[in-house]
This record gives sequence, structure tokens and C-alpha cells, in this order.
Amino acid sequence: MIGSNRRRVLRWFGSAALVGPLVGPLGSGPARAQDGKTLRLLVGFPAGGGTDAIARLLAERLKGELGVTVLVENKPGAGGQIAAQALKAAAPDGSTFFLSHDHTVSILPLVVKSPGFDPARDFVPVAGFASFPNAFAVSGGTPAKTLAEYVAWVQSQGGGKGVVGVPAPASVPEFMVKVLAEKFKLDLVSAPYRGSAPMMADMLGNQIAAGVGSIPDFMENHRAGKLRVLAVMGSARQATLPDVPTLAEVGLPGFDELPYYGVFAPAGTPRPVLEHFGVALARVVAMPDVRERLTAMGLTVGFMSQGQLQARERAYSAVWSRIIQASGFQPQ
Repeated sequence: MIGSNRRRVLRWFGSAALVGPLVGPLGSGPARAQDGKTLRLLVGFPAGGGTDAIARLLAERLKGELGVTVLVENKPGAGGQIAAQALKAAAPDGSTFFLSHDHTVSILPLVVKSPGFDPARDFVPVAGFASFPNAFAVSGGTPAKTLAEYVAWVQSQGGGKGVVGVPAPASVPEFMVKVLAEKFKLDLVSAPYRGSAPMMADMLGNQIAAGVGSIPDFMENHRAGKLRVLAVMGSARQATLPDVPTLAEVGLPGFDELPYYGVFAPAGTPRPVLEHFGVALARVVAMPDVRERLTAMGLTVGFMSQGQLQARERAYSAVWSRIIQASGFQPQ
């Protein structure tokens, strides 16, 4: 089976491109796909969100590095679960990859009894390219300019009740809301969305007063003054938001481990294909304009090899397994 997959892939990418060393040239020129062939880059969230924007930027440049058409295919729903199941079902022939952040790969298996996939068995890491903090933000119609002011504002609304949007149920943002509510003795309810794009739409329309999501989701509208980021995850302030305190600074320690972005392939994908894609991705994220655009979105760009991404995913899962268990959450 592996042999037949490898032969198909070699025909696809071109043998000259695949036999070169990982850190060396991709060959005498870009590998060319067979006529009409494309590479799918699955994304588990709707078009218009932060992950989608990142995927489309990288896909455009990967096309030049790989010599194939790279199409972003959005399969939103269930916190990326639908896209992950699609990756599991895909042939391991190098035609399908999955660009994902931590939630789908590390968190879903901890909070869903039967997610329909097992990352350790059904996926193989390809490479990582960035980390990022989640953040707490308020809509433009909410008067608070600091987290302390938000807490006081919620307390003034009667009974300390409030609603906070999160891009997916049983996600890191939802657990952040739970910790915030317990810390400041607020009656906060998480409102799960099908991705960050619809959550952002409601925040921008002042239909919801606050939300927790990734910095890439919030950055553009924060800069435009349409919403305000009040606190970020991580052990240090973000270079792109130097005036915004960390959660630890505002009294919510324990959120130092940052989420990550990586690319995954179906289990059984031949190693030369994984290495070839990894080389291409490393070159793309090293491009000054790509790095600049990713940084402007709030990402900390840093390439991770296959082994480094695997180690990062395992460490992140271990940290959040402890946090989720301590919260008393029961997998649904």
C-alpha cells in the first residue's frame, strides 16, 4: 500500500523534487503536477476568519514553491472536526493537507468522546509555522477599556451576568471564560459560534459585548478601533500589542502555553512528500513580506520541523489535559 502511494506521489510531484535533501534545493525547478491536479489545503473554519486568511496567504505562495495549484477548502463546523474527519478519509497520496491551530488537533480529542479521528493514529505532522495568543476583547459598544473596567461594567448590569462569545464549544477560549468568571465572581455564559467569523460579525454589530479568540481574529478591527483587545495569553506582552497586558498581569495566571499553527497530512503519506512540503513551507514563511503579514496578524512566526511540531502538540495537549480535568469538565 505504501509503495503504491509513493509511486502515485512521485508521479505527481516529480521524482527530482522529492529525492533532494530536506534543507537543500527543491530540484532544478518547481515540481509540476499532472494536468488538472490540485493540492487541497483543508481549513476547519469559515471563510473570512483568521485561520482562513492565513491559509490563503500561504496557499498563494506554496503554489510557486510546489509548482501545483493549492486550493483552500473550507469545511467549517464543530471546531474543525468536519475538516479533520475529511483529512482522515483522504487518500495519503500527497493531494490533501490540513492547516489547523491547536483546537482541532490538541483540544477536541480531550473534550469530545468520539470526535471521529485520532490525531496520533490518523494524522502525521508535516510542519509548524507560528504560535499566537488567544485574547479577551470587547465590542466597540462596550464602554470598558481595561479588564478591570469590564468586570465592573458586568457587575453593574445586574447580578454580574454577561455573555462572552467563543469561536467553538469546549475550546480554550471557553475555558478562559470559565476561569475569568470564577476569578472575578461573575455569572458569565459562553456563546459558542461556528468559527471566529460569525462571532466577529456579532461583536462588530454590538450584538455581543465580549469575545475570546485568537489575536489574528481581532487584530485588524482592534487597530481600526472597532473593538478593543483587553488582555492576551502568554508569558510576555505581544510586540504587536505592547500596551495590552497579559492575562497573568490582570490576575489570571496559568495561560502561558501559547497555541500553535501547523500543517498535517493523512497517516501513511510518504515521508518524501512530507519533507518536500515542509521545505516549501519553510521557504514561504521565511519570505520577508509573508513574515511581515503574518506578524501583522498577531502571529509569532517560527518554523517547526515535523519532529518539533509533534513535540509541541504533545506538550500542549498535556498542559490542557491537566487544566480541563481540573475544571471538572466531562467530555461530551
